[in-house]
Order: sequence, then structure tokens, then C-alpha cells
Amino acid sequence: MESHALQIQDSAISGAVKKSRGPLLTPGARCALPVIVLLLLGFAAPLTAVIAYSFAEPHSFNVFSSFSFANYAEIFNTENTVWMSFLWSLSLAAVTVLMLSVIAYPIAYGMVYVFGRWSGLVSTLFVFPLFISENVRLYGWVLFFIKNGVFDGTLNLLGGADAPEVLYSPGIILFGMIYTYLPYMLFPLVLGLSLLPRDVVDAAKDLGASRYQVWREIELPLAMPGFMIGLLLTFVLAVGAIAESKVLGGQSVIVLTHDIEVSFTYAQNWPLGSALAVLITLITGGLTLFMLFKLDLDRVLGRK
Repeated sequence: MESHALQIQDSAISGAVKKSRGPLLTPGARCALPVIVLLLLGFAAPLTAVIAYSFAEPHSFNVFSSFSFANYAEIFNTENTVWMSFLWSLSLAAVTVLMLSVIAYPIAYGMVYVFGRWSGLVSTLFVFPLFISENVRLYGWVLFFIKNGVFDGTLNLLGGADAPEVLYSPGIILFGMIYTYLPYMLFPLVLGLSLLPRDVVDAAKDLGASRYQVWREIELPLAMPGFMIGLLLTFVLAVGAIAESKVLGGQSVIVLTHDIEVSFTYAQNWPLGSALAVLITLITGGLTLFMLFKLDLDRVLGRK
């Protein structure tokens, strides 16, 4: 009897200890484990390799065995033209975002409040080009604007005038970026405007607010989360654009992604290409973190 009682007491103590320790992983952590492993293998490991290569000796593959800031010094060397690629990429991306914010807002407003049952058709028209390769669509614009192409031939047929030369210039690159990334600005704006409470707008109108006051004081601030998501998504994609400068611009403008591609291929200078990739990652990553701190994701996802 006494030994049986001691066994029961020992089992109770061990059970209490195990219960106090709890499981090694919570249910949420166990569910997130596959995603964490995927991110480590697909994101953290390649990023670590790129960062390590950026500190290697130029034109070498001695990763993890050498340490040098020569690649970063070469980027900011005024005698080198690599820093110009940074300026072109950031400038084109910034102008693209500004112009798309002006173009996409009226369309998004119409899709939410004006088009009614035609909104689905309008959405389909903007989504459908995404199912076609970007290069195919850009080469279509080349055939449209090229000498003796569709645009030139149409003007000659109508009035006998020749079309202006627009290909292979910064302007046509900007046009291609606006055309390509319009959906990525449009649909976050649609999301932001769809979360706008109409009773607040109606109350402001009843109190005598003008249309501009309603837009400035109510619509724009409340739709700002979707607007900021569109800005962030479009800017990150536009900074990494390369097809527009190659196909439409004919490499009249050398963007950052082109220099990265050349460093990893023809030049076989992986450390320099890695340094360029690290710098642009820091810029876009810092912007992303800043935007996320400013966003109320619970409200964007409809949890509030």
C-alpha cells in the first residue's frame, strides 16, 4: 500500500512538472513552422549568400574567406557610372508612382462608386493583360510606335504626317512602366476606397462640406492604407524594372537591374553585383518597414 501510494505521488509530481513546462511549441508556432522553414531556405539563405559576396574581393569568388569594402566604394566612386543607375532607377520609380497615383485614383473611385454593375468588367479589363507575358506586351508597343508601324501608318493615312520618334527614350520607358504597373496601384486603391464608410461622407455633405473638403478631410485619410499599399508595391516593383528599359528604351537609359545582371553574367563580378543588390534591398526594405509601421493592417484586412 505504501509503495503504491509513493508511485501515485511520483506520477502526480512528474505530471505537474510536465504541465508547468508546457509544450515545446505552441499550436500557432507549429502551424507556422513550414512557413518559417520555407522563408529560411528561400529567402534568408540566398540573402545571406548575397551579403557575403558583397564583401568579397572584386572579380573573385572567395566568399566567406575575404572581407573588403571595395565593391561599395566602387559604387559611390564619382569616376564610375554605376551610381547613375541608382539615380535612374529611383527617379523613374518615383515618377511612376506619382503619375500612377493621379491616374489610378479616379479609376478606383469609379470602380467603387460610379460604374456599378460594370465594375466587374472594368476589373477584368485591367487584370486580363497580366495573363500575358510582360515582354510580349512591351514588344507590342514597339510594333505600335516603331517607324512605319501602326501609329506612324495611321497618321500617314489620316493626314500624311509622320509620327514623332518616341522609342528608345526615357519618356517611352516611363510610359511602359506606367502601363505595366497600373494594376498594382489600382487595386489597393480600390480596396482602400471600398472600406470607406459612406455614412460619414453623407454626414459631412449634410453639414455643408464641399466636395473638395470631403475628399481632403474624409475620403483621402480613410483610404490612405490602401493608397500606401499601392505606393509601396508599385515603387518596389518599379525599382526592379528592367524589361521597359531594354525593350522600349533600347538601353538608352541604364537602370540598376541592368548593372546587376551584367555584373553576374558578362562581367563575372559577382561581388559588385551583390553589393548593388544589397544596397537596393536596404532602400526598398527600409521603405517597406516605414510603410508597415504607418499602416493599420487590421483595418486594411477588415478586422476592425
